[in-house]
Amino acid sequence: MTADGGTGGSGDIGVGVGFAACHHGEILQGVFLDENDRPCAGLVTLPMQGPGTRAEFTPRPGTSPGQLTVVPADRTKALRAAALAIEECAAPRGQAPCRGGELTLSGDVPLGLGMGSSSSDVIAAIRAVADAYGLRLPPATIARLAVRAERASDPLMLGGRPLLFAQREGRVLEVLGDALPPAVVVGCALGGGSPVDTLSLPAPRHDHEDVRAYERLRSLLRRAVADADTALLGHVSTESARRAQRVREQREFGLLDRIAGRVGAVGLQIAHSGNVAGLLFDPAAPDLGHRLRRCVRALRTCGIPVTRTFATGTTGTTGTTGTISEEHLHGRAHVRRDRPARSDTSRRRAHLPALRDDEGRLGHGGGTAPARHRHRTTR
Repeated sequence: MTADGGTGGSGDIGVGVGFAACHHGEILQGVFLDENDRPCAGLVTLPMQGPGTRAEFTPRPGTSPGQLTVVPADRTKALRAAALAIEECAAPRGQAPCRGGELTLSGDVPLGLGMGSSSSDVIAAIRAVADAYGLRLPPATIARLAVRAERASDPLMLGGRPLLFAQREGRVLEVLGDALPPAVVVGCALGGGSPVDTLSLPAPRHDHEDVRAYERLRSLLRRAVADADTALLGHVSTESARRAQRVREQREFGLLDRIAGRVGAVGLQIAHSGNVAGLLFDPAAPDLGHRLRRCVRALRTCGIPVTRTFATGTTGTTGTTGTISEEHLHGRAHVRRDRPARSDTSRRRAHLPALRDDEGRLGHGGGTAPARHRHRTTR
C-alpha cells in the first residue's frame, strides 16, 4: 500500500522530485482556543502563487546516515526533513531505510522575509523523498514531519484554502472556507528588505485578554470569508499586524498604515516573523488602477521597496510561467502505472525578484532583499 492508500510498486527506489509554494506572510496570527478550549498558537497565511522550492532526491543505496547531504549545504531543516521522510516511506514497503543520498534544492523564495522559505524547503524535500519511494504522503503526515523537522511549520502542504493552523503542532484548528475574499495585494519589503533570523525572535506571551481579542478576530475572519467581504479581511489583517507590534515592533508600521489610508487600501498585512508586507485593495473599487499606482509611488517615495502585486481568491495553482501541475507538486509517482492517479537564514543580500500583475503592471521594485538561488546547484 502507498502512504495515501493506493497500491505501490515493488521496484527499487529512484530519483524523486517535489515542489512546495511559499506564502506572503500572515493575515492573522496569535493564540486561539482549540476544540478542548485550550490556548493554542495558530495562524492564517496569505497564499501567493508563483515562487516556491523544487527538491530532487537521489538515493544512494547501501550508504550510511552520515552520507545524506543537501545542496545548498546550509538547508539543514530540509536535510532533517528528508531523513524523517526516508524513515516514514521505507516502513510501508517493508524496506530498511536507504539512509544515504543527495537532496538538491532550487527555487526563488526570498530568505528571511517571512514568506515560509524554510517550510517550502522542508515540504518539497519530504515530497521528493516520497516520490523516490513511489508514494504520495497525506498532507497530515507531511505536516507532522515538517513540524518535527523545523519545530514550527506553515500550512503550505494543505493548499491555498484559508485555514487556522497550529504551526507548532502541525494540525488544523479550523477550515475557514474555500477561499479568502478577493483582494489585490501590493507587496513590499520593510526594514530595507533585510532578512530576519526567526529563531532569535522572542517567544510571544499571551494572557486571557489576548485570547479573547484573537478569538474575536478569528470570528470576524470567518465572517469575511463566508461573505467574501474584502473590507473586513483588511480590518482583521491590520488589527493582527497591530497586535503583533507588541512582540516585534516594525518601525514602518505607522507609515504603512497612513499610506493605506491615503491610497484607499482596505488594510495592510505584515509577516509576523519577517519583513514582507502588503497593502490590500478591493478589486471592485472604483479607479483601482489609479489607487495601485498611487500606492506604489507612495511606498517608493518613503523608501519602501515594492516587490510584487498579486491577487487572492483565485482558484488553481498558477506560477509565473503557467499552471503548476500535480506532478510538479508531488513528483512523478502518482502518474506511474502502478501508483494512484492522484541556521537556515542566509545573510546574503541580492536583488529581490519582482513579479508583475496579470496586466504586466507594477511590481517593478527596486529594493534589495535576500533572494534564493534560481537554478539547480550542481556539485
